[in-house]
Amino acid sequence: MANPTVEGAAAHAPSASEYIVHHLGHLSNKTQASTVDFSVYNIDTIFWSITMGVIGSLLMWLAARRATSGVPGRFQAAIEILVEMVEDQSKAIVHGDRRFIAPVALTVFVWVLLMNALDFLPVDMFSSLFAALGMDDVISHHRGVPTADLNGPMGMALAVLAVVLYYNVKIKGLGGWLHELFAAPFGIWLAPFNLLLNIIEYVARTVSLGMRLWGNMYAGELLFLLIALLGAMATTFGFLGHVVAGSVWAIFHILIVVLQAFIFMMLTLVYIGQAHEGH
Repeated sequence: MANPTVEGAAAHAPSASEYIVHHLGHLSNKTQASTVDFSVYNIDTIFWSITMGVIGSLLMWLAARRATSGVPGRFQAAIEILVEMVEDQSKAIVHGDRRFIAPVALTVFVWVLLMNALDFLPVDMFSSLFAALGMDDVISHHRGVPTADLNGPMGMALAVLAVVLYYNVKIKGLGGWLHELFAAPFGIWLAPFNLLLNIIEYVARTVSLGMRLWGNMYAGELLFLLIALLGAMATTFGFLGHVVAGSVWAIFHILIVVLQAFIFMMLTLVYIGQAHEGH
């Protein structure tokens, strides 16, 4: 005799597409009405971005407070290796005063790394948690990876653009930078063409910086969701596929998480370094 409870649950179970669309939704202040809607705020992205920033700052503060001149512990040694790596990269790329630039690069790397690492949390963790707390009717969507939301990486890319523009003006002076905008690379006689070319370069660098990070993390999150669907299959193949594919992808994703943080940091240094150079 069929169990009506089981049959009812199966009837209300989401399809594969509904499952993916649900997990790709954001906890927002309002429903997005158009492709570009700046009145919509993804609360989950803002919350986890700030949280990871606070955690990263706390880790750096603890490392600085516990630093000793003797034999370092594992935590201090790891932080020292990280700081030396960032300092070496900034020294090789930026030729000038790096008192502010190296800390910016370190902040970018640690912050992006921590936000990317949220992708290792189980995809159903938040929905299960809210359901257990009876909040699933209030919080129907929640995404815990800020870098998988295009708004997050593009916001950081715009911040990098602001830093680059600041150093262009600081190093070359406002007049020197404006002259470079109109005169480089083909001479002042082609000023309109030079200006257009330089504006396109700034826009293209900013968009590609944000889109690169977002594309890789969004694809990784989507693959985790597809692997999770394998576990929902009530077959031996589904279970084994979920365990094997999930383990392999999680191990490989460690490289992606670290590599994307490193690439974002390196491109930030490259763009700031270019601001120190003239055409």
